[in-house]
Parts: sequence; structure tokens; C-alpha cells
Amino acid sequence: MTVTTDAGTGTPRGGKASPSAAPAARRVARLFRPHRGKILLIIALVVMDTAASASWPFLLREILDAALPHGDIGLLTLLAAGMVLAAVVANASGVLQNLLSNRAGHEVMHELRSRTYEHVQGLPVSFFTAARSGDLQARLTSDIAGMETTLTSTLTSVLSNGASVLATLTAMLLLDWRMALFVLPLLAAFVAVSRWVGAEQRSLTDDRQQRVADMTGMIEESLSVSGVLLRRSMGRSSSTAARFREASRQLAAVSLKAGLSGQWRMSALGILMASAPPLLYWGAGVIAQAEGSLPSTGTLVAFVALQQALVWPATQLLSTGVQLQASMSYFQRIFEYLDVENDIVESERPVVLRETRGEVRFDGVGFGYAAGGACLSEVDLVVPAGSHLAVVGATGSGKTTLGHLVSRMYDAREGTVRIDGVDVRDVSFASLADTVGVVAQEPFFFNESVRQNLLYAKPDADEEELYAAARTARIHEVVLALPEGYDTVLGERGHRLSGGERQRLALARTLLRRPPVLVLDEATSALDVETEAAVMASLESAAHRVTRITIAHRLSTVRNADRIIVLDHGRIVESGRHEELTDRGGRYAELIAAHENGALAWTR
Repeated sequence: MTVTTDAGTGTPRGGKASPSAAPAARRVARLFRPHRGKILLIIALVVMDTAASASWPFLLREILDAALPHGDIGLLTLLAAGMVLAAVVANASGVLQNLLSNRAGHEVMHELRSRTYEHVQGLPVSFFTAARSGDLQARLTSDIAGMETTLTSTLTSVLSNGASVLATLTAMLLLDWRMALFVLPLLAAFVAVSRWVGAEQRSLTDDRQQRVADMTGMIEESLSVSGVLLRRSMGRSSSTAARFREASRQLAAVSLKAGLSGQWRMSALGILMASAPPLLYWGAGVIAQAEGSLPSTGTLVAFVALQQALVWPATQLLSTGVQLQASMSYFQRIFEYLDVENDIVESERPVVLRETRGEVRFDGVGFGYAAGGACLSEVDLVVPAGSHLAVVGATGSGKTTLGHLVSRMYDAREGTVRIDGVDVRDVSFASLADTVGVVAQEPFFFNESVRQNLLYAKPDADEEELYAAARTARIHEVVLALPEGYDTVLGERGHRLSGGERQRLALARTLLRRPPVLVLDEATSALDVETEAAVMASLESAAHRVTRITIAHRLSTVRNADRIIVLDHGRIVESGRHEELTDRGGRYAELIAAHENGALAWTR
């Protein structure tokens, strides 16, 4: 089933409840499979560390019960050297554990971040029309950053502290199982509190990350060039700042609650653990009264040392458990995006188009968006290679969708779209991108130089190719007049240029790829009539004749097309040349009449 997204936040939804932490934990464990060698080495180091640490109380008992009472210096020296050696082995193995764990964790973070970005990048356009960019950014940055501790140190912490707790309990049982019974309730309390605090932390973390996503989106929208222009023109700077302040206040409140979560319960456990030595002394007295003899001094001291040694790994294990449960929220948010299915997939045996003529054919094409009814119905259309087709119609008639189906931004729900007789669904992504060039009404530019923005289309293009494409789009002279010519930085989304200049630069960028098929979706709407005519003439006289599909609302843009089709509610209701359609007195003639009367006929 295809997973859709919540239109408000971009959060994937599929009608099912969020998975529990257990499946997420298993998926996290699978992330480490490629690093099995490092994991096995870490486990071996943990065993060495634990064995060395566990030997220390036994050596201490022998010193107190055997070496010192009998004045055996040789034995004392041997036992003391053993304690020093145990400390060296434990600390050295700990350092190596951290080194390997951090390396594996950062590699997993890199792989997960890259995999998520590549997966999301390949999702259909419908995903991005529903998603909020702030949520996307938050998941790929702060969510993955929040995983860092879990991925880099949690594995070692769980293994080493878990092994230490197990080894310490085993040592206690071997030293005196009766006294060990006084310690076991403390461990049970640790487990209970860990689960309690962890569940609370996970809920708070999920809430916090959603608020971070909301703030990220607010920052991106309000501080973009378009957002600044809108905010100032509407006089909404104060109210926008107030909205941000309120969002920040709510984030601070949730963060504070998360930071203080479980503090009193953890404090109670600290008091309980501090009370353990007196409890053990009292237990020794109870045992002595019941059986008539105290445990040896060495056993009692070693047991108290073991109990103190148990505090640190048990506390760390508790803290790690809380972090692990809280971090499952981060992982679950990433896995939600990885679980979004992609409707637009490359064929298993993709076709590479070679020596493309550029004939485009629609056979019984139907399409509808998930949120509404049919957008296109029973579209049968042939655009001969090298010809110019103009598409007109009212807003919502399906003009832009028709262009999207050619470039496979969406797939037809019914029928087929073919280029030179090949179904576009069978064409490789790279070959289709080389074949179909798309220029939109609102082009996007990076905050880089004109040259870098152009070379995004064809990184290996030389200077002459760059200039030729710019001349065809009638933007070359404009670029040369900029302060640094082709090395002028455009600013965010190209706002250093006018709307018409951005459209012409976008056309030049697409022409640089020399696509056999060119889809112009209101691509000259910001140009004056004279400049538009010059651009159209340049395209007509270009060295290679391309198949053009022009979606437009201005008469000057479409009247010289080889063929004009009129779309109405997703169906072709008229087709022919400008003169034919005008004389026919149908829908096209109505649009022309309204246009001449000054009405916004084409976009109504």
C-alpha cells in the first residue's frame, strides 16, 4: 500500500497506528549488520573488560583474608600486581570499545542519512506537494543528530554495563549468595524505573521533534526572500515574530519537561543505592544471628565493594535504557519516511532512447490525483516530431498535468504516454531526463553563480555551449551586464533577477541539455510580448528542431503553434490551428473573445 502524508505536516500516514518501539529496535539492530566484524570485536573487548573488573573483588578478598593476616609478602605482591593488571586491561579495553563503537556508529549514521535522503529524493512529486519542507529538514538533520548517542555509544554502553551488572551479580552469588539476596530488589527497582522514565521520555521526544519541525518550517518560510517580501508588504512582521516567539516558548516548555522527566524517581534510586552498604552490614548481622557466624572480613569488604561497583554500571544501564527508548522516537520518524512507497519506479529493464526524433503520443490517457477526481480523461493525442503543440484551457483543466505525464513526474492511471513509440514508463530515468526538458513558470535557482546554475543541467558543458544556450533564450546580453557576468551570484532562488530574466535563464539551462522534447509550462508568462516573440523566434531557428509542448494563457504565445488543443475538465474539446479554431466559434473562440475584452480568460 502506498503511504500518503498528512497535508499539514508532511508526516507519512497510512491509516495505521505508529509501530511500537520493539519493531523499531529490531530495524536499528539490522543497521549494524554490515559492521558485524566490529561488533564481534567489541563483544570480545567487553568480555575482557568484564573479566578483569570482576576479578578485582576476589583478589581483594584474598589480600584481606590470606595475604595480610599471614604476612605473606610474595602472595601480597602477586595479588596487588594482579589488581593493577586487571585495571590496565579493563581501561585499555574500554578505550578500544569506545573507538570501535564510535566508528561503527558514525558509519551507520552516514549510511542512514544518505539512504534517507536518496529515498526521499526519489519520491514522487505528490509526496512533496503534501509534505512540509521544515519537517523534511528536521528529520534529515536534527532527528538523525539526535540518534548520534544511540548509534555511537549506546551499543558499547549496553554491552559493557550489562556485562558488568551480570558479572557483578555472579560474583556476589559466588562470594555469598545469602547477602546477594539483599541486592536483587535494588536491581528490580532499577528496571522498573527505567521502563517508566523511558516511556515518558519517548513521548516527550516525539512531541519535541514535531515542534522543532514546525519551527524549522516557520524559519524557512518566513525568512526566505519570498516570505520577507510577503511579510513586509502585508505589514505582518510583528505578528510573525509573535508566532515564532510562541512556538519557541512551547518548544522550551517541552524541552524543560523532557529534561526534568524522571528526576525525582532517579533521585529516589540514588538514595536507595546509597543506603545499600548499611543494608548489607545489617544483612550480615541477620545472617550471623541466624547461623552463628559472620561472613569473613574479606568477603564483607569485597561484597560492599561489589555493591558499590554495581551502582555505576546499573545507573549507566538505566540512563542508557531511558536514552534508547527516547531515541526510538527519532528512529521511528526516519523509518516513517523510509516506508513511504514510491509510485514512480524505474523499469527492471529500462530502455535508453537513442537518436530520438521526439514524437509524443497519448493513447487513452487518464489521470487523477489522490485528493480529487479525474484530472485527465480519454486523452488521445499525437505530437509529431519537431512540431509545436500549444495547450490552452481554464485553470484546473489539466494542462500542467499533461506536461507532467510526458516528463513522468506522474504516471498515467489509464492508457500510455509514448515517446517515439516507447512507453515512458519503460524508459530509464537518465534517458528520459535527457529526452524531455521542462521549464516551469516559477523556476528554481541555487544561491550560486549564473554559470554554476547553468552547469547544473550539463556539468561538462564548455563556454561556447553555455553562451549558445543563453543566446537562444535571449539572456546572454543580460548576464554579461551583471556585475560579474556569468560569475555573478544569483541570491536565494535567483531573486537578483527579474521574473522574466529568471524564466529566460531557466530556458537556457534546459536548452543546454539539447532535449528533443521541450515542455514549456507558462515558461514565458513574465516576459513582455516583444521579448517573448524574440525567444520563440530563436527556438524556431535553433540548430536542432525540438518538439515543443507549450502550456500558455497568452494569445501571442500560442497563435503560431502548428496545432492548438483546448482542454476542458480534462478532455480535449477542440483541436486545430489558430485560424481554424477562431472561425469555428467554439470554446477557443470564446477564450479569444474574452481575452480581447481584457478578461483573464485563460486562467479563469
